[in-house]
Amino acid sequence: MAPLRILISNDDGVFADGIRTLAAAASARGHQVTVVCPDQERSATGHGLTLQTPIRAERADELFAPGVTAWACSGTPADCMKLALFELVKEKPDLVLSGINHGPNLGTDVFCSGTVAAAMEGTLEGIRSLAVSSACFQWRQFQAAADLALEVSEQAIADQWPDNLLLNLNIPPCAREEMGALRWTRLSIRRYDEQFSRREDPRGRAYYWLAGEAVQDLESAGEGPRDWPSDVAQIHANSPSLTPIQPDLFWRGPLGGLPQLKLKDQLVR
Repeated sequence: MAPLRILISNDDGVFADGIRTLAAAASARGHQVTVVCPDQERSATGHGLTLQTPIRAERADELFAPGVTAWACSGTPADCMKLALFELVKEKPDLVLSGINHGPNLGTDVFCSGTVAAAMEGTLEGIRSLAVSSACFQWRQFQAAADLALEVSEQAIADQWPDNLLLNLNIPPCAREEMGALRWTRLSIRRYDEQFSRREDPRGRAYYWLAGEAVQDLESAGEGPRDWPSDVAQIHANSPSLTPIQPDLFWRGPLGGLPQLKLKDQLVR
């Protein structure tokens, strides 16, 4: 494959091991790599944008492998991608990569994921985009995830990656030779127990800490081929999960399943 222009971001920030491993692996394969990512941790910011304060960006090449051009940005992951695509990067990238996230991005958690939001910005601009996450917050060996993300991306591009398609890749926390086979998966429906921890400050006033534990639901999944496992089940089987996502959130169920609405003697059709 001819060298690609690759734009990389994340939500864990410029000092995260995951993004530096991914950028180094892409550069080692001969690709032209630019990084534009948050200057600090911005996890779980979803697709938030900075509208009330200025966004600043500073060069950070010294934090990355030789040959990688890097910027640290004061905004969210979505801010970083917008700033990169419309101001900092002079040529349109062939590929956007987001990650490697320090922790999973499975199921409906993609709605609050800054990692997925950064990749979605690429998809919205017509660029092939992949989000990649290591499915364990404590795992810090990212080389296998980086290699697999690049292999998947290169093969998908060679096989005419469709427009308007975001790929969400989750990697189990283990060595490459210990993983099962990569499979296409459906998004799980993620639920959490005890979402908030109530505490008191020294003055006796209550405050709350978001600290829920994910319910280990291996069966619950949304739309997609019935023979595809859920992404949670695939990771539970110690195997990489690859989920196709698109920006269109439009209802795909039967029209008869929509609520019957009648407003001021007029039936909503």
